Amino acid sequence: MAGIYIHIPFCKQACHYCDFHFSTSLKNKDAFLISLKKEIELQKNYLEASKISTIYFGGGTPSLLSESELMHIFDTLNSHFEIAPDAEITLEANPDDLSLKKIKELKHTPVNRLSVGIQSFFDEDLVLMNRAHTSKEALSVVQTSQDAGFENITIDLIYGIQTLTNEKWKHNLQTAFDLQVKHISSYCLTVEAKTALSNFIKTGKVKNVDEQQSIEQFEIMVEKMKENDFIHYEISNFCKKDYHSKHNSNYWLKENYLGLGPSAHSYNGISRQWNISNNALYIQSLENNKLNFEEETLTAAQKYNEYILTSLRTIWGTDLNCIKTIFGTDYLTYCIKESEKYISEGKLLNQENKLFLTEKGKLLADKIASDLFYISD
Repeated sequence: MAGIYIHIPFCKQACHYCDFHFSTSLKNKDAFLISLKKEIELQKNYLEASKISTIYFGGGTPSLLSESELMHIFDTLNSHFEIAPDAEITLEANPDDLSLKKIKELKHTPVNRLSVGIQSFFDEDLVLMNRAHTSKEALSVVQTSQDAGFENITIDLIYGIQTLTNEKWKHNLQTAFDLQVKHISSYCLTVEAKTALSNFIKTGKVKNVDEQQSIEQFEIMVEKMKENDFIHYEISNFCKKDYHSKHNSNYWLKENYLGLGPSAHSYNGISRQWNISNNALYIQSLENNKLNFEEETLTAAQKYNEYILTSLRTIWGTDLNCIKTIFGTDYLTYCIKESEKYISEGKLLNQENKLFLTEKGKLLADKIASDLFYISD
């Protein structure tokens, strides 16, 4: 089964750390929604009539959309795709958008999973990141959403924040556990170029991220998640049994997906394409019934490298039999040879002909994956 990702490129304000594509001006929202429906129509054959098992509204801030705007998108999707009756349909939301009225409206739509961008339950951290909500709102919206009938809720938390001590981090985790959410995505604060946070660090307004503290907080997180029966199924993702993100798991397991909206990426097993990251040009192209994207046909080496990068991060591991079947003996031999060092260092395990990161190896996931990459001539 395939998935659809829909990028909603609008935010009320810019978070200091974010480098995703978005606009804080809503003046083009109506024109964008018209263009999005046109793109859905033009891309109806991209997934070759595959049944859609997941739909994910990301951004940006999809919770800025009204009930009627969401329903118009669903009507268009249903007109051109076969959506599975049990499809996982996720909508990212900021706590400041989730009033009781808004939550009740969302219950009238096909959305059955909320992804709430909490990041921290401390106002000091939220101010540093320029989040629009307060810690009080972060706490209340999860409870309100649950009371309204949303059982499948995931929250985002960030560690490594300059104002976040280890004790505060433990409090954030315990608060999440007490809320009884089924899924937690947690990421280390990363300083991306051309963001406000990067500029603040360069000018000395804010101190840099402490790498050692980030490592300690990752280790605390892994320990506390295990104690509270969360499955660590991907480096940054934890869930209760049967509550893993089906949509993101499709990415890691190399299922096909269609990306809609400015900057959205698509993958069909042969090539990857990405839409233009400009709202005005995206709208202009679709007003003329044209798609505006770049495309790359993937080589065998690129497909292998992507498989290594994604599979190694997961609880399912990197299947050596799969490498031999899909990519051939040369790739298998190379992978085994390059992995030997990390196996001897206790950072990788080879169990039942699959490679898995150990707890020690998870701290070096990207480095290990890159060392297993096949560099073609």
